[in-house]
Amino acid sequence: MTKYAMVIDLHRCAGCSACIIGCKNENNLSEGVEWASKISRTVGTFPNVRYEYTPTLCNHCANAPCVGVCPTDAMYKTETGITMFDPDKCIGCRYCMAACPYGVIYFNKKEPHPFWQGEAATIPEATSSPIELVDEVGGNTIPYYNPAREETLPGIRPEGVVEKCTFCDHRVNKGELPYCVEVCPTDARIFGDLDDPDSDVNYLIGKYHTTRLREEMGTEPKVYYIRSFQPGGNEKTKGGLE
Repeated sequence: MTKYAMVIDLHRCAGCSACIIGCKNENNLSEGVEWASKISRTVGTFPNVRYEYTPTLCNHCANAPCVGVCPTDAMYKTETGITMFDPDKCIGCRYCMAACPYGVIYFNKKEPHPFWQGEAATIPEATSSPIELVDEVGGNTIPYYNPAREETLPGIRPEGVVEKCTFCDHRVNKGELPYCVEVCPTDARIFGDLDDPDSDVNYLIGKYHTTRLREEMGTEPKVYYIRSFQPGGNEKTKGGLE
């Protein structure tokens, strides 16, 4: 049985946000919704300061709290370990959002992509209005619409439902990598099958010490972090004694 997981190599991660932008485009995400996101902070005291950047996404927990509290089974686990959602079953109660310890589930309070429905041109009689641009390119709500997302979910989730990362199930089902993995310029994201002993994810989990976000909660996240983000360098030395 296939059980999908992702390893994120923080030493390779450049903090470029290509994963965040790629995810938005691949999944037709609305403004303010980020299935792929980040935790960033500056630590230390000047001049000894460093920047820490941790990419985040749904952890597809084996013991997913969002699934346990959903009263309509709109949140559910697939046989491959992906935590999926069904907009047709979602009643917008947002219990899943309250239960998720990672804050990676979003609720569509209003119709998505309101900007692209606007009829007012930025510069009257000089530029197109947003809705005119959508019509001109033959888009579906947005000009950069990705029809591939429709293969397993509505291409654009409707108002009044929750949504989140699905490991790009529409791509994985065809043997393709999640798009955030595909677009990472430093190969910091590695995706594969935990049940395959020869997979790259198993190799890396076995080779390096791993951490997982809030694993003390007993959620059994399937996103593993290895190594650490090291933005600075240092000269080689053995130290010494005076």
